Amino acid sequence: MAMAHVSYILTKKRNNSKGEDELDTTKKDVSFGLALLPLVGMMTAMAVTIIVFEGSPHVPLILGSLIAAFIAWRLGYNWKTIEDGMYKGILLVLPAVLILIVVGMIIGSWIGGGVIASMTYYGLKLLSPTYFLVAIALICAVVSLAIGSSWSTMATIGVAGMGIGMSMGIPAPMIAGAVISGSYFGDKMSPLSDTTLLASGLSGANLFDHIRHMVYTTLPGLVIALGVYWYLGRGFTSDTVDAGEIDKVLNTLQDQFIVSPWLLLIPAFVIFLVSRKVPALPALIIGVILGSLAHVFVQGGSAADAVTTLQGGFSLESGNEMVDQLLNRGGIDGMMYTISLILVAAVFGGVMENTGMLEAIVKQILKLVKSDGGLLASTVVTSFFSNVASADQYLSIVVPSRMYSKAYQDRKLHPKNLSRALEDGGTITSVFVPWNTCAIFIFGTLGVSTFAYAPYAILNFSVPIISIIFSLIGFSVVKLSDSEAKRLQKGVEDAI
Repeated sequence: MAMAHVSYILTKKRNNSKGEDELDTTKKDVSFGLALLPLVGMMTAMAVTIIVFEGSPHVPLILGSLIAAFIAWRLGYNWKTIEDGMYKGILLVLPAVLILIVVGMIIGSWIGGGVIASMTYYGLKLLSPTYFLVAIALICAVVSLAIGSSWSTMATIGVAGMGIGMSMGIPAPMIAGAVISGSYFGDKMSPLSDTTLLASGLSGANLFDHIRHMVYTTLPGLVIALGVYWYLGRGFTSDTVDAGEIDKVLNTLQDQFIVSPWLLLIPAFVIFLVSRKVPALPALIIGVILGSLAHVFVQGGSAADAVTTLQGGFSLESGNEMVDQLLNRGGIDGMMYTISLILVAAVFGGVMENTGMLEAIVKQILKLVKSDGGLLASTVVTSFFSNVASADQYLSIVVPSRMYSKAYQDRKLHPKNLSRALEDGGTITSVFVPWNTCAIFIFGTLGVSTFAYAPYAILNFSVPIISIIFSLIGFSVVKLSDSEAKRLQKGVEDAI
């Protein structure tokens, strides 16, 4: 999604126009303690704001950005350089902002068009409460593997899964955790995924070598997740679920919408488009158009209703509280909170990256590495920490790859070790950082907060643990032969 924008982060834009400040491209030495101050200040303010004041994380992120900017200014960076870091951070998340806008419209149009109602209706008819968590995780894994996008999977299958599961009486955080685990398994393992391509490309590993190497850590993580979901699902049976309530939901859906299996062709077509390598944005826009057409020509709404729904979301007063809770959402307006949070988080991460503070923190970690296993484990931890500090999933891959690449070469470690560690620590842990773009997207799409779903995103926290354990015991750590090491070094020199 942001491959073109990542390259911008790796370059320094110069402005040589007369009368304007030039960017200060001279690196300043930032101590580890100073580099930590913005992060500590931001996280402290975040804890007070959310826990004590029950506020939103926007202001703490802005405070962290101000602290980072002040420290950078005191170190000698001019305002142009600091401001440029903010713009770079925003530029990196612009694809996410555009997708969020479209996802808001797709949720609204699919609710108005009866697509979500039909998916919920047939899901309640066909899926057993006991195996629902396992089923939704597997379905999301297969779809995400086919299309290479966790976000698109969550915006389509995930939204419907939330409605079906909640109608069965399953807690929303459990459902969200299963959706996230399945979606990120496919995203991580798919050759179509942008993070998979980014990690292998930056580390110098062959794409399919990289994917095969991830099987060692990711497949056990999925097995553990499915086992936990099966165990949790035992508490939800036909006896424990109120059949009368489900019947009420089914009847309300039929009363309020024309429910038809033909409407399921709309999400199926969108998934097909993405699987055929149609970019996510145009594929989702086609989904919006089809949903709006269904709103008018199937459900009988007016064109004005369809347009209003795209902007303000769908509005329903059915008399059934559960159905109203499930379907009163969507639209561009419904995503504005999420979009604003992504933008302020991007500003914080951009200042930290552009002024060398993130690099200073990573370098300090690198000094503690004493062994091959320690290097791999440190990469996993650093990638997660980059998610915390930079607030963006892509930087959690870009920054550690730049910092650790030479260390892997010096130790004659195969590049696929680095690429796997980047994904194990960066790609899937982004969902645990409330101000990270991925966690913000999940909150906006599935409607569940980070702290609520975190305990149930089993795959996402089991894979980094497995990866660290395997690294420390030396399992699946691959060394380069002398000839391979020479070829790799020659390739680096030729590139330079």
